[in-house]
Amino acid sequence: MGQMNELAHRRASKTIKLVDASGTPVKGKEVIFKQTNHQFLFGCGLFEAVEVANRNVPEDRLAFLEQGVDQFLEIFNFATLPFYWENFEPEKGKPRTRELKAAAQWLKDRNIVVKGHPLCWHTLTAPWLLDMSNEEILKAQFARIERDVSDFKGLIDMWDVINEVVIMPIFDKYDNGITRISNDLGRVGIIKEMFAKTREFNPEATLLLNDFNTSINYEILIDGCLQAGIPIDAIGIQSHQHQGYWGREKLEEVLERFSQFGLPIHFTENTLTSGHLMPPEIVDLNDYQPIDWPSTPEFEARQAKEVEEMYSILFKHKLVKGITSWSFSDDGAWLGAPAGFIRKDNSPKPAYDVLKKLIKGNWFTNVTQITDDHGIVSFEGFLGEYDLICDGKKVSFHLNEESDTALMVLTEKRIGSRIM
Repeated sequence: MGQMNELAHRRASKTIKLVDASGTPVKGKEVIFKQTNHQFLFGCGLFEAVEVANRNVPEDRLAFLEQGVDQFLEIFNFATLPFYWENFEPEKGKPRTRELKAAAQWLKDRNIVVKGHPLCWHTLTAPWLLDMSNEEILKAQFARIERDVSDFKGLIDMWDVINEVVIMPIFDKYDNGITRISNDLGRVGIIKEMFAKTREFNPEATLLLNDFNTSINYEILIDGCLQAGIPIDAIGIQSHQHQGYWGREKLEEVLERFSQFGLPIHFTENTLTSGHLMPPEIVDLNDYQPIDWPSTPEFEARQAKEVEEMYSILFKHKLVKGITSWSFSDDGAWLGAPAGFIRKDNSPKPAYDVLKKLIKGNWFTNVTQITDDHGIVSFEGFLGEYDLICDGKKVSFHLNEESDTALMVLTEKRIGSRIM
């Protein structure tokens, strides 16, 4: 019972009055409540979905990618797609809209919530911005948001609006258009402009501010944004742990500090490797990209333990609404790090099995109850989507925090091999 009490905010009770098509109560019948999806967002960076959806790779490669993505679909309900401007629109006026739309639709058809990442970032931004004045760069960035947010509305209704603003104005690795305009506008200024423009073209979207910097500087920036009236829907926290697992103490300390704002928290880019750790003296993670970074049995066992602990801590925290691992597969992973849940050959790691047991086992609901003489039945379960199955018939519904009594009608639509 201890774990259930800790997870009370992830669960709800529901009372249902079950009637048949004529309105007669369904008495003394066995009812199965089978969860089909979580309300909590368990996700990964899944850039390979672009190739799978567009089928624009050789057949053997496509079959390999499909095998990996099928394993993703067994556990996860949330995916991040890449909108890095340099790759999305390498030539001005020729965005990869069709390809990304196909991927977003493919995921949505499989009941996966999709997030776009990111709309504004100084890294991997369009190189052709450098030929423009700062005023023209800002107009181009606005036009990019208008186009992409409008084009993907209904397919992608969640965005990392602006990425890594703490370092943005002082970024000095190379010249880029976005750092230029962030210098003009200031940190809070550029965030305000980008959020306003995104909100204008999708008022119902969930908009995130995202950063790898978890110091007080990010806290100050968020506070400044809120003081300026910027409607941030969720705080994005990157947790790339190539140099070692944060551990419970740091994780809980970060959660405590960023909970002060009372906003939903997403762990947007979570990395736990199943290989050797990056040397501690590396400051910019991009500076360490070895030729070979193998996944080993010893370190896979470590990764599995860290995944189990970290996900359990985050799922228990009331403000955390989603966790995205970066990424699902070791094949093509960022920096070549073995940070996925499946190896380069698509075989699942222990971390995959551990997470599947948590998400589809410990934190999943599948219970059977009996209706009373009034057709009333109650159950308690984890928040999310459900099928109610009774007498070979099915009703789908969403279990949310509201605990009102619902009237549900069993229709003649039957499940399994029965008549539809």
